[in-house]
Amino acid sequence: MPRPVPEIPNASMADIAFLLLTFFLVTTTVANDKGLTILLPPPPEALPPDMDVKIQERNLFKIQINSFDALLVEGEPYTGSMRELTDKIKAFVQNNGMDPESSDTPEKAIVSYKTDRGTSHKKFVEVLDAAQRAYYEIYAANIGVTVDKWRDIASDPERKAEYNKSREGYPMNLSIAEPTKVGGQ
Repeated sequence: MPRPVPEIPNASMADIAFLLLTFFLVTTTVANDKGLTILLPPPPEALPPDMDVKIQERNLFKIQINSFDALLVEGEPYTGSMRELTDKIKAFVQNNGMDPESSDTPEKAIVSYKTDRGTSHKKFVEVLDAAQRAYYEIYAANIGVTVDKWRDIASDPERKAEYNKSREGYPMNLSIAEPTKVGGQ
């Protein structure tokens, strides 16, 4: 007489798989990294081929950071605070042609920002914050509020007109250049 083939009961296998799937879906967390909210320039192929923009040197406010986190502002070593850097950027943007060594108009003023590959993320963000803070302070002053109040306005879709009015005539022209390679890397 032949022996019966042993069977593994699999009637509840689908139930167990469903419970395990539910368990892992409920207990898994999804990382929600925000990162920096920076508007990237269009890719080169999206620009018209005949687009040749001439920028006067006086309309560029140059900030450079080397791989040792040392700053050069307008070609000079900079050891001041980030608050002082914010004030310098504000004065540059709001010059309106008064100082012949500074920007012609806020629309033409460009803050050029360049780093080395060895620049620390902390220093990169610190200087970027100082540059953006300069514009935020200008925007807040344009409508007579504090920066914190302006940020509330910026995040409220019902106050879009007020937000647009604060930015009128002051585009945030931040040019972040590709990092320079250090030591031929």
